[in-house]
Amino acid sequence: MIAFVKGRIEDITEENVVVDTGSIGYNIKISTGTASHLPGVDEEVKLYTYTCVREDMFSLYGFLTRDDLEVFKKLITVNGIGPKGGLAILSVMSADDLRFAIISGDAAAISKAPGIGKKTAERVILDLKDKISLEDTLIHKEMNQPGAGLSGIENHARNEAVEALTALGYSASDALHAVKGVQLTDDMDAETILKLALKNMF
Repeated sequence: MIAFVKGRIEDITEENVVVDTGSIGYNIKISTGTASHLPGVDEEVKLYTYTCVREDMFSLYGFLTRDDLEVFKKLITVNGIGPKGGLAILSVMSADDLRFAIISGDAAAISKAPGIGKKTAERVILDLKDKISLEDTLIHKEMNQPGAGLSGIENHARNEAVEALTALGYSASDALHAVKGVQLTDDMDAETILKLALKNMF
């Protein structure tokens, strides 16, 4: 219903931000992670929003990137994870960290969120593991950064390196972190990326 809200920050708490758009002040629910990255009061901000409408409530949930919003929307499709639970999870881990946890089956990391037990965390992994790809985990966040972006060939080489590391017995999470730490150049093939990623393992 409301794609984003852009305006001046009137007030910030750990769970809410009030954005003055000129004639309306929007009270937007946010994660503590989002709160920690907001500019200060009286500064301009743009938040991508999810609108939750119920019989007794009309709420906006805000995120600094489209990526965070899309991950939140995936989370709330899981049975037992409402908007409050989705924000709780994104308050203890970033969207990328959540992807790592889902791919590697790390329920313990997800269950660190307030109100999220082990069974609910396992349900998140079960329901979303087929909706999260290696490519998403490797490049999704980078696509939101200025000047970022890889060619199809570079993406293919990096994905091959990840697959090679997992074939060697490393966990998906460790493999992804190691490969993400490699500074790519145009002439790198999968073998070169693999060798550099192995150095990041030690």
